[in-house]
Amino acid sequence: MNVISTVGLVGMAIGPVAGGFLLAVAPWQMLLGINTPIAIFALIGIRTGIPADRPEDLHRAPIDITGAVLGTMTVIVVLLAPTLFTETGTTSVWPWAALASAGIAGALFVLRECRAPHPMIDLRLVARPLVAGGLLFKAAGSLAIGSLGYLVTLHLQLADGWTPGRAALGMLPQVVVLIAGGVLIRPLIARTGMTRAAWYSSAVIVAGLAVYGLLGTHGYAWIAVALMLVATGMRVVGVVAGTNVMRGLPDDRTTIGAALADTAGQVGTSVGLALAGTLLTALFTGTLTGGNWDAHQYAQFDTAVTGAGIALTVVASLLVIAGIRLSRDRAGL
Repeated sequence: MNVISTVGLVGMAIGPVAGGFLLAVAPWQMLLGINTPIAIFALIGIRTGIPADRPEDLHRAPIDITGAVLGTMTVIVVLLAPTLFTETGTTSVWPWAALASAGIAGALFVLRECRAPHPMIDLRLVARPLVAGGLLFKAAGSLAIGSLGYLVTLHLQLADGWTPGRAALGMLPQVVVLIAGGVLIRPLIARTGMTRAAWYSSAVIVAGLAVYGLLGTHGYAWIAVALMLVATGMRVVGVVAGTNVMRGLPDDRTTIGAALADTAGQVGTSVGLALAGTLLTALFTGTLTGGNWDAHQYAQFDTAVTGAGIALTVVASLLVIAGIRLSRDRAGL
């Protein structure tokens, strides 16, 4: 799990850095193909390094297409609603319709998964404290690292006037910590245990978001501190949360556990980006990328990133608190 988490987190951290350097010498369209060599390498690795499934290990349960459609609709509409509120205003019927649609789709999804003979997600397994707690920790960490990278990239280039290449260098504290932070995992878990390691690392992630929200506009040094705190916490929680999910599931359901952990991370990242982007758009007058800001727009941007940072801190805190409560109940603490 440590190796898998390392590869995923390093890829997430290196992406913006590599993208920034690429934009310094090539048009943005080149970014669309940056993952192609990685995908080809992965396909070769899967083909040559992973043995074929044995027929006796496969199940014959059909795919829950209805559940997949309802779950996808719920996530899409939930992420669309904030954008509609920003673009059309609270007096428009469309954002409220999106919220209502999300509620209906979510309710239908839960109903479907509870009644389907072969559900896409067995909600009884997700409700297990160790599983639910791990998923909440993973969502909080992914929300933090995704949204902070997005905000910092905009902050350095639009407000501070850094070039894409220099902004990429500005993200290096996060990359260094994610790569080097692996040495912390075993000693921390050995000293505190798996459950408390998840608590402490999640608290560090929240602290990093708070530092950016409250102090990020006062200089790059505070931005670097925020990046390192979030990276430190995510380096640990990425391993611990996934391990807890696996520990909480039966031996024959670990595949769905890996998928759930990955989904929680993806949804957390999406929610963080949607929330950050919506607040920036709502609090900033004009076009963010238009350039030639006046003093009022610079002040608005500072207010927007502060508000976004604080809002993300609150959301991540709620996820972490819920995860701690569930894991505390499971651990009997």
